[in-house]
Amino acid sequence: MSTASTRLPEGRYGRSSDERTDRTLKVVGAVLGGVLLAVVGWFGYHHVAGTDISAEVISFQTGSDRVAVHLEVRKDSGTSGYCTVRSQAENGAEVGRADFRFEGSGTRIDEVVTLRTTARGTTAELVGCHED
Repeated sequence: MSTASTRLPEGRYGRSSDERTDRTLKVVGAVLGGVLLAVVGWFGYHHVAGTDISAEVISFQTGSDRVAVHLEVRKDSGTSGYCTVRSQAENGAEVGRADFRFEGSGTRIDEVVTLRTTARGTTAELVGCHED
């Protein structure tokens, strides 16, 4: 009684093309992965390094027609620019928006600014900061 062989006959079907295809796919995948990583790194670096002015709202106090906003601004020495702040009413409608300029040789500015509103504001939100 003989047993059936589970191996393919040598040289009949060939495996060289499969091995070449696998190797080519691995090389192409590695190259594309490296390019994707480089592009994401480049965009990330320029997003972070491109901001010379950053700020945050420390606190705010609301009034019937104004909002006092305590801002802390960090910037490069000698850089001037502005930060945009807005306030919204309880129903979500925007009731005030203004730009506040920051200049000087210091790298950190801690200031309270007053945002005039058309109605009672319940929030103070920093929209963004931009260099001149």
